[in-house]
Amino acid sequence: MYAVRRWVVRHARAFELLYDGFEPLLRALAPLVARLGPERLERPVAAFERWIKGFLFDCRMCGHCVLSSTGMACPMNCPKRLRNGPCGGVRPDGGCEVKPSMRCVWVEAWEGSRRMKHGDRIQVVQLPVDDADQGASSWLKVVQGEHGRDREART
Repeated sequence: MYAVRRWVVRHARAFELLYDGFEPLLRALAPLVARLGPERLERPVAAFERWIKGFLFDCRMCGHCVLSSTGMACPMNCPKRLRNGPCGGVRPDGGCEVKPSMRCVWVEAWEGSRRMKHGDRIQVVQLPVDDADQGASSWLKVVQGEHGRDREART
């Protein structure tokens, strides 16, 4: 998973384009989701999302996805679960102080954001994760208009 996660960050622009095409598709499903009931769809959609995003991004299914704001690097992979930049323990080689064999998630995020058209989104301050949403589908939140952009606090 780690190798795939690093590969995705190196190709962040391509994944940004993919997401830019995917998000309107998700939003177009809003009437269908409303008709079927989001609570009925939560488990199967979350399972599919976990499978796809788990493979590509090593997603932790926090329920508040910010990949498009963090260079396609999931900040929940940080051992300290930092949502807004690195801690003071980033090693000179870019390694994590907690897991030295892993590059700091935020070093990866910064590098990925520099490859993206909208890489400046990394400067948006993210609110803390609500642990009650752990395992929930962020895709369904996009469909329902409850995605992270509504939760962001600008600096």
